Amino acid sequence: MLAERTTSHPQLIIAPFALALLAAGLLVAVDQPNPTAPPGPVIPVRVTDHPVWPAPPGTGPGELHAAPPPLATPPPPPDTLAPAEAPGPEPEPAGAPPPVVNKPPDRPNRAAPEPAPDAGSAAGGQASAAVHPVDFPDPFVIRAQGAYWAFSTQRGLRQVPTMRSADLMTWEEEGDALPRLPEWASFGHVWAPSLLARGTGFVMYYTTKDTATGLQCISQAFSVIVQGPYLDTSDGPMICQTERGGSIDPDPFVDADGQPWLLWKSEGTLLGEPTRIWTQRLAPDGRSLLGEPTQLLSRSLPWEEPIIEGPAMVLVDGRHHLFYAGNRWETGDYAIGHAVCETAAGPCRRTGPAPVLASRRNEAGPGSPALIAAPDGELVLAHHAWDPAAIGYPHGARRLHVSAIAFEGDRVTVGGPWRPEPFRLL
Repeated sequence: MLAERTTSHPQLIIAPFALALLAAGLLVAVDQPNPTAPPGPVIPVRVTDHPVWPAPPGTGPGELHAAPPPLATPPPPPDTLAPAEAPGPEPEPAGAPPPVVNKPPDRPNRAAPEPAPDAGSAAGGQASAAVHPVDFPDPFVIRAQGAYWAFSTQRGLRQVPTMRSADLMTWEEEGDALPRLPEWASFGHVWAPSLLARGTGFVMYYTTKDTATGLQCISQAFSVIVQGPYLDTSDGPMICQTERGGSIDPDPFVDADGQPWLLWKSEGTLLGEPTRIWTQRLAPDGRSLLGEPTQLLSRSLPWEEPIIEGPAMVLVDGRHHLFYAGNRWETGDYAIGHAVCETAAGPCRRTGPAPVLASRRNEAGPGSPALIAAPDGELVLAHHAWDPAAIGYPHGARRLHVSAIAFEGDRVTVGGPWRPEPFRLL
């Protein structure tokens, strides 16, 4: 039966082979590139989550550079097949942070461990000049509610250790002023808190780690009483200069006209962006910023290398005195420098090539300056320092010191440990 059907209807066998050959020819035509089609656009190779584009000529180091516009694709000539469109970059997930192009250099976490058993002892049998035996790094001191209150960088599980004193000499620990961080921040990196008194309470500015970017950034919290607890309801940093490696060490200043300002430091980057000190106006309630930031200083003196940080400003006889720390905090080379500024927004000039306070007989690596009026009304300089024989963790401690200070025009002289009697300059 099959032979009879084949002989009677030969087209039934030819037609399927013809169709198969035709189909195969069409498939070949589609799969082969069209030699007359124009080339497609050049697509950058993605080596990270975000393509990094070279800086345009004349651009300084440390600046963000926008990606160049996409290359235009010429239209294909008539009667040709257009090449398949190249896949674009994967879309960012909803709510993803902006790309962080410039990372800061690796530096040790300034948060302190729980004190070692010997961290409070005097170094080498020599009496310490510290006013409290416990580690208290990056201190900020304010007078409020009939007492002096001091706040420090994180120590162990206490995110903002707090102390109280009646006379700047004898201190009692008061607990943790910031028991809880906002959801965007990571535990273990709370640095350099500072306070601004406002009519309705107190604003605390502090440094913490932004989980999304991994950078140290500045946030603010509020409390109706000076010792807290402070509450931070923010959904992101107040200041975070991602193109400059992050922002740390906030410190408020109130000018003669009542205008509040906030000073801070940008971290610098691996691409050569140096550390810088900035200032910007605050809203009257201290909870937000006004205008644009202004640079006050960047590192320039040999003793400062590779870092300047920890700014503090005070107004004395119409002069804006700017104090800051330089070099590395974990070493005995850390020191305190001084500049004079024409206004709270600068410009500023250093008053000498050397620091105004460096390591000396009973303290090493002084830093984190804070100016406060003593009970007699005279300004004194609060700061931290190591014992000379125990510099660095885990056996050392950056303890609270209070030093005498004298102002004469643009000149500043830091004396020995302050005591409630006339002091003698070293």
